[in-house]
Amino acid sequence: MQFASHKRRRAPTVIIVSLIDVLLVVLIFMMVTTTFKKELPPSIKVNLPESKEAKAGAGDNKPFVIAISTNSPYFYLGEKPVTLDRLQNELNAAVKQDPQLTLAIRADRKSPLGEVIKVWDAAKSANISADRVKLITEKNAAK
Repeated sequence: MQFASHKRRRAPTVIIVSLIDVLLVVLIFMMVTTTFKKELPPSIKVNLPESKEAKAGAGDNKPFVIAISTNSPYFYLGEKPVTLDRLQNELNAAVKQDPQLTLAIRADRKSPLGEVIKVWDAAKSANISADRVKLITEKNAAK
Protein backbone atom coordinates (compact mmCIF):
# COMPACT_ATOMS: atom_id res chain seq x y z
CA MET A 1 0.00 0.00 0.00
CA GLN A 2 1.38 3.21 -1.08
CA PHE A 3 0.47 6.37 0.72
CA ALA A 4 0.55 9.47 -1.38
CA SER A 5 1.91 12.51 0.22
CA HIS A 6 -0.37 15.45 -0.21
CA LYS A 7 1.36 18.48 -1.46
CA ARG A 8 0.44 21.66 0.22
CA ARG A 9 -1.60 23.63 -2.28
CA ARG A 10 -1.31 27.36 -2.52
CA ALA A 11 -4.45 29.41 -2.20
CA PRO A 12 -5.71 30.45 -5.62
CA THR A 13 -4.68 33.95 -6.51
CA VAL A 14 -7.36 36.45 -7.45
CA ILE A 15 -6.36 38.85 -10.14
CA ILE A 16 -7.55 42.05 -8.54
CA VAL A 17 -7.05 44.23 -11.64
CA SER A 18 -9.58 42.19 -13.62
CA LEU A 19 -12.01 42.33 -10.72
CA ILE A 20 -11.75 46.13 -10.58
CA ASP A 21 -12.38 46.35 -14.33
CA VAL A 22 -15.52 44.23 -14.07
CA LEU A 23 -16.83 46.23 -11.10
CA LEU A 24 -16.16 49.49 -12.93
CA VAL A 25 -18.16 48.30 -15.95
CA VAL A 26 -21.05 47.25 -13.69
CA LEU A 27 -20.96 50.62 -11.90
CA ILE A 28 -21.05 52.55 -15.18
CA PHE A 29 -23.92 50.37 -16.40
CA MET A 30 -25.90 51.05 -13.22
CA MET A 31 -25.27 54.80 -13.43
CA VAL A 32 -26.39 54.99 -17.05
CA THR A 33 -29.55 52.91 -16.66
CA THR A 34 -30.73 54.29 -13.32
CA THR A 35 -33.06 57.26 -13.23
CA PHE A 36 -32.14 59.72 -10.55
CA LYS A 37 -34.67 61.04 -8.08
CA LYS A 38 -35.35 64.74 -8.48
CA GLU A 39 -34.84 67.09 -5.59
CA LEU A 40 -38.41 68.37 -5.68
CA PRO A 41 -41.41 66.29 -6.62
CA PRO A 42 -43.39 67.55 -9.59
CA SER A 43 -45.93 70.21 -8.76
CA ILE A 44 -49.50 69.29 -7.94
CA LYS A 45 -51.41 68.97 -11.18
CA VAL A 46 -54.67 70.86 -10.85
CA ASN A 47 -57.21 71.14 -13.64
CA LEU A 48 -58.33 74.75 -13.13
CA PRO A 49 -61.87 75.88 -13.88
CA GLU A 50 -62.41 78.35 -16.72
CA SER A 51 -63.76 81.88 -16.37
CA LYS A 52 -64.82 84.47 -18.91
CA GLU A 53 -64.04 87.26 -16.44
CA ALA A 54 -60.54 86.05 -15.44
CA LYS A 55 -57.98 88.81 -15.15
CA ALA A 56 -54.22 88.57 -15.10
CA GLY A 57 -52.89 88.70 -11.58
CA ALA A 58 -50.65 91.64 -10.81
CA GLY A 59 -48.90 92.60 -7.68
CA ASP A 60 -45.53 93.11 -6.11
CA ASN A 61 -45.96 90.60 -3.33
CA LYS A 62 -46.43 86.93 -3.98
CA PRO A 63 -49.75 85.51 -2.76
CA PHE A 64 -50.04 82.69 -0.27
CA VAL A 65 -51.14 79.82 -2.55
CA ILE A 66 -53.24 76.89 -1.36
CA ALA A 67 -53.94 74.07 -3.82
CA ILE A 68 -57.06 71.95 -3.38
CA SER A 69 -57.12 68.54 -5.07
CA THR A 70 -59.98 66.20 -5.92
CA ASN A 71 -59.19 63.52 -3.33
CA SER A 72 -57.78 63.29 0.15
CA PRO A 73 -55.48 64.90 1.26
CA TYR A 74 -57.24 67.91 -0.19
CA PHE A 75 -55.01 70.78 0.90
CA TYR A 76 -51.47 71.47 -0.32
CA LEU A 77 -49.05 74.23 0.61
CA GLY A 78 -46.50 74.20 -2.15
CA GLU A 79 -45.84 70.49 -2.67
CA LYS A 80 -46.66 69.34 0.84
CA PRO A 81 -50.08 67.99 1.82
CA VAL A 82 -51.43 69.58 4.99
CA THR A 83 -54.42 69.11 7.26
CA LEU A 84 -57.01 71.82 7.84
CA ASP A 85 -55.60 72.51 11.33
CA ARG A 86 -52.07 72.84 9.99
CA LEU A 87 -53.37 75.09 7.21
CA GLN A 88 -55.06 77.32 9.79
CA ASN A 89 -51.80 77.59 11.77
CA GLU A 90 -49.82 78.42 8.62
CA LEU A 91 -52.35 81.12 7.66
CA ASN A 92 -52.21 82.66 11.15
CA ALA A 93 -48.40 82.71 11.06
CA ALA A 94 -48.36 84.24 7.57
CA VAL A 95 -50.84 86.98 8.59
CA LYS A 96 -48.66 87.81 11.61
CA GLN A 97 -45.71 88.34 9.25
CA ASP A 98 -47.70 90.27 6.64
CA PRO A 99 -51.06 91.75 7.71
CA GLN A 100 -51.85 92.61 4.06
CA LEU A 101 -51.42 88.99 2.95
CA THR A 102 -53.16 87.95 -0.27
CA LEU A 103 -54.48 84.40 -0.38
CA ALA A 104 -54.77 82.55 -3.70
CA ILE A 105 -56.89 79.39 -3.83
CA ARG A 106 -55.95 77.03 -6.65
CA ALA A 107 -58.82 74.53 -6.62
CA ASP A 108 -59.20 71.70 -9.09
CA ARG A 109 -62.24 71.86 -11.35
CA LYS A 110 -63.69 68.75 -9.70
CA SER A 111 -62.62 69.39 -6.13
CA PRO A 112 -65.40 69.37 -3.52
CA LEU A 113 -66.92 72.79 -2.93
CA GLY A 114 -67.00 72.06 0.79
CA GLU A 115 -63.19 71.92 0.87
CA VAL A 116 -62.96 75.32 -0.84
CA ILE A 117 -65.39 76.74 1.74
CA LYS A 118 -63.22 75.31 4.56
CA VAL A 119 -60.22 77.20 3.18
CA TRP A 120 -62.32 80.35 2.83
CA ASP A 121 -63.45 80.02 6.47
CA ALA A 122 -59.85 79.44 7.59
CA ALA A 123 -58.89 82.66 5.80
CA LYS A 124 -61.69 84.57 7.55
CA SER A 125 -60.65 83.27 10.96
CA ALA A 126 -57.05 84.32 10.20
CA ASN A 127 -58.37 87.87 9.57
CA ILE A 128 -57.81 87.86 5.82
CA SER A 129 -60.46 90.09 4.26
CA ALA A 130 -62.58 88.71 1.42
CA ASP A 131 -61.13 91.18 -1.10
CA ARG A 132 -57.67 89.67 -0.52
CA VAL A 133 -58.81 86.09 -1.22
CA LYS A 134 -58.47 85.22 -4.90
CA LEU A 135 -59.48 82.14 -6.88
CA ILE A 136 -57.05 81.08 -9.57
CA THR A 137 -58.78 80.12 -12.82
CA GLU A 138 -57.94 79.72 -16.50
CA LYS A 139 -59.04 82.19 -19.11
CA ASN A 140 -61.95 80.74 -21.09
CA ALA A 141 -60.73 79.88 -24.58
CA ALA A 142 -62.74 81.51 -27.38
CA LYS A 143 -64.67 78.91 -29.34
